[in-house]
Amino acid sequence: MTVPASRRGILLLNLGSPFSTAVKDVRAYLHEFLLDKRVLDVSFLYRKLLVDLIIAPFRAPKTAAAYRTIWTEEGSPLIVFTAQIRQAIQEQSASRIAIGMRYGKPSTADGLEELSRSDPEEVIILPLYPHYAMSSYETAVEQTREIHRKRKYTFPLRIIKPFYNHPAYLDALADSISPFLGGDFDQLLFSYHGLPERHIRKSDITHAHCLFAPDCCVTDSAAHLQCYRHQVMTTSALVAAKLGLPKEKYAISFQSRLGRDRWLQPDTARRLVELPGEGVKRLLVVCPAFVADCLETLEEIAQRGKLAFLDAGGTQFTYIPCLNTRPSWVRALMTIIGSSEPLQ
Repeated sequence: MTVPASRRGILLLNLGSPFSTAVKDVRAYLHEFLLDKRVLDVSFLYRKLLVDLIIAPFRAPKTAAAYRTIWTEEGSPLIVFTAQIRQAIQEQSASRIAIGMRYGKPSTADGLEELSRSDPEEVIILPLYPHYAMSSYETAVEQTREIHRKRKYTFPLRIIKPFYNHPAYLDALADSISPFLGGDFDQLLFSYHGLPERHIRKSDITHAHCLFAPDCCVTDSAAHLQCYRHQVMTTSALVAAKLGLPKEKYAISFQSRLGRDRWLQPDTARRLVELPGEGVKRLLVVCPAFVADCLETLEEIAQRGKLAFLDAGGTQFTYIPCLNTRPSWVRALMTIIGSSEPLQ
C-alpha cells in the first residue's frame, strides 16, 4: 500500500559538525565521533583511552583552527547546506522533511521526534551518503534504528539504500562537473573519503571476496552490496562515461586519513604532490563521497590540497564544489526518494 506524501515523513541523515569553532566544542565533537565503534573499531576501553588522552586533546586545537578557515556567518557549511537541501526538497514535497546529524546537533533523535509530532504513517530515511561504509552509512542507519526501537515509535521506517549507481545521482554529479571541462586540463581526480582496509573486509558479507584479489571490485560478488571501494569505482567509471572522459583523463584517490592503519590507496595528499612530476600540471578535483561541502572538501582539498599541488609544480588547481543545492541534485533527491528500492 502506497503511503500518501502528506502522511509521510522524510529524515535526511548527515555526519554533523561541531557547535562552534571553539576548541572545547570541537573536542566534544571529536569525542562523540571517535567513540563510535564503527569509526574507531577497537575495544571500548582502548578506544576511550585513545580518544580521551591522545586524539581529542591534541587534535582538537588543529581541527578548530581548520574549521575557522571555512566557517560562515550562518555556521558550519555542512549544517548550512544540509538545511538548505531540506528546504529545497520541502518546497517540492507534501511530506514533512527533517534533518538528523549522526554527531552533534540537530541530532538524529531530534529529527525523528520532530517527524513523530505529525503522526506519520511512514518515515523514509535517506542517508546522504552515496556509498556504503560502516563509518558513515551504516552507523547513521543503525543509530536511527536504535532510536526508533528505544522510543517505541509506531510508524515504520523505510531506509533508502546507497545511491552510488542511481541514474539521478550520476546525472546530477555529471552535471556539476561538466561546466569545468570546457577549458584545458590534464586530469580529473575523484577524491573519496578514505577507509582503513579492515573496514572493507569487515563489511564483506561473503567474508571471502573484498581485497582478496586485485580485480575484486570488478568481479561480480554479493559483497559489492556493502563494498565502499567497489561502489566508488563504479561511480567514477559511470560518471566518466557520461562525461565522455577516456581512462587516461581521470583517476581515483582517497583522502582524510587518521592513524597508522593500512588505508585504501592511493592517498590523495600524496598524489597531489606527485602529479606535477608526472606531467599533470592542470588538475580538476571533485569529491563525490560528500554531497555537501564541509571541512574535508573546503579546507583539506580546496585549501591545503591546492597549496600542496601548486607548491609541487602544478600550475592550475580547480576544486569542483559538492552538489550542495544545485537544482539537478534537488531533482535527483526527489527521484531517489520516490523510486529507490528500500533497504527494509
